[in-house]
Amino acid sequence: MSIVDKNMLSIKDKPWLLSLICTFFVIYPNAVWLWCELTFEFFHTQSPLFYIVLFVARFVFYWLFVWLLLRENLKFKQKLSFTNRLLKSLAFSAVALIVYIAMSLLTRTMDMPTTLVVMQFITSGLICAMLGYIFELAEYQRSKEQEIEQLRIENLESRLSALTNQINPHFFFNSLNGVSSLVRKGDDEKTLSYVNSLSDIFRYILQSEKKGLVTLKEELSFAEAFSHVMKVRYGDKLHFDIKVPAEKLMLKLPVLSLLPLMENVVAHNVIDSEHPLTLRIMMDGEELMVRNKVQPKLTPSATNGTGLNNLQSRFQLLMERSINVDDDGTNFTVWLPLTESN
Repeated sequence: MSIVDKNMLSIKDKPWLLSLICTFFVIYPNAVWLWCELTFEFFHTQSPLFYIVLFVARFVFYWLFVWLLLRENLKFKQKLSFTNRLLKSLAFSAVALIVYIAMSLLTRTMDMPTTLVVMQFITSGLICAMLGYIFELAEYQRSKEQEIEQLRIENLESRLSALTNQINPHFFFNSLNGVSSLVRKGDDEKTLSYVNSLSDIFRYILQSEKKGLVTLKEELSFAEAFSHVMKVRYGDKLHFDIKVPAEKLMLKLPVLSLLPLMENVVAHNVIDSEHPLTLRIMMDGEELMVRNKVQPKLTPSATNGTGLNNLQSRFQLLMERSINVDDDGTNFTVWLPLTESN
């Protein structure tokens, strides 16, 4: 909602102030008349104090009348047409006008033209009807904007959940393949270490499903567990170089941002004794940089960039920012924007 709308709805909660402003506008002719009565001698039929007291009394009457009329307009039910609202306001104004004229005649203080007085009350009814209608429209707009915002949040959560669910099965099947490979080799110690690390990884994934943004510290702890799993599978052929200053660890990014990048290293590159590979994770200015040397497999991976596309979508949904990807044929680099906010 715009600042104007917020200010408009905030002043609605102060009808006394709004009615005071309207009264100054409506009673302006009375102020001019008072100035004439105090300035020109041919107007003098009473003492100056009499004219001042009379003006104050009229001002209080108008203020009370406008305040009551405005309060009633602010209470009117929604969907009341402007015509009906105006008719109700004019009816209220007519009653107030009769009371005003009756009091003026009884006190013999009707010194202003009756036509001008009638116009003041009609103007007051019109102004209050318009203000009530405008505030009603602003309130209706605010409620609709809140509904739209709620629907947008629910839609984002639904889309984010769908994207996250695409990640988990992919990593799950890759992990089972790793377990199967270790079991066939008969290395019980490495198999146990691998399963324990997988347990930590899946615990993080399950606990993070309902999270949008997590701290860089949490995400790097997950990366450390993942690197241990990869080292069990690849030994010294795959290295992880993680260097992030301590003061940057509380910055935030979407949960599981590093998983597709680490998986891509294994999925798209040759990793063996003759082709060892290092994945570097470090800060580059205010962004997290993830880089590895390009050692493409002879047979391209069937993922077709799904992991990166999902990652891009999650950054757009949660941070409204984009990741940057660069593949110069030698190095594959991804820059992830970070934020301090929730």
